[in-house]
Amino acid sequence: MHKIVALWAVPRSTSTAFEWMMRQRGDLDCLHEPFGEAWYQGEDPLWPRFRAGEKTTPGLTIESVWDDIKTRAQRGPVFIKDFPHYINHMWTPDFLANFTHAFLIRDPAKTISSMYAKWPDFDELEVGFPEQRALFDLLSALQGAAPPVIDSDDLLENPAAMTAAFCEAVDIPYLPEALSWEPGGDPSAHSWWDGGSFHANLAMSDGLKPQKRRYIEIDDAPERVRRVHRRMQPHYAHLYQHRLRPT
Repeated sequence: MHKIVALWAVPRSTSTAFEWMMRQRGDLDCLHEPFGEAWYQGEDPLWPRFRAGEKTTPGLTIESVWDDIKTRAQRGPVFIKDFPHYINHMWTPDFLANFTHAFLIRDPAKTISSMYAKWPDFDELEVGFPEQRALFDLLSALQGAAPPVIDSDDLLENPAAMTAAFCEAVDIPYLPEALSWEPGGDPSAHSWWDGGSFHANLAMSDGLKPQKRRYIEIDDAPERVRRVHRRMQPHYAHLYQHRLRPT
């Protein structure tokens, strides 16, 4: 089986922009949140806000997704971007040994406020920071070393250096040309969620370009956002201390 690079992220963490950049390489079979599709829209949905009558897909399960990934990896190297909380019930050493693991983190003040703007009724089980930390700690123990961690702010501030550091950490070639693309692409073609409506800005972009770091004042956020932020911040801080630095 060929290499399966897994980027474990959280929602609203600029992870689809990173995935879009990885698609430009042309040497990886890239998958957009494949386990998430089964978690949200499979034949037996696992997401906590599911109500009878909402969309389901017969035959789509976490297990069928994994079978498809393995089939793809027989043909060539694979890259997946996904969220750990979709498959925390599958974290056995044998299963995890199939992947080259990396993590993308983002300040929860930014992710949670963005989630709240999209889904004011989001459930904390959809946020993903505790599971991201738990998987990171488990892999660190199993592997005897911490997996690579990319912070979203570092990536956006210095995309070339951080992408190069990521590629070195997961042992794939760094292809600087993948950081630029023609605007007008269609990220929604690879997204199963809501027709890809969250990716309109990405579709009009022309690459990962350096951006000035911005901050969100969490004290000005709605009370629910502040409450969830207090619970998520320690998990983010734990991974942040292990983040890759630009070389």
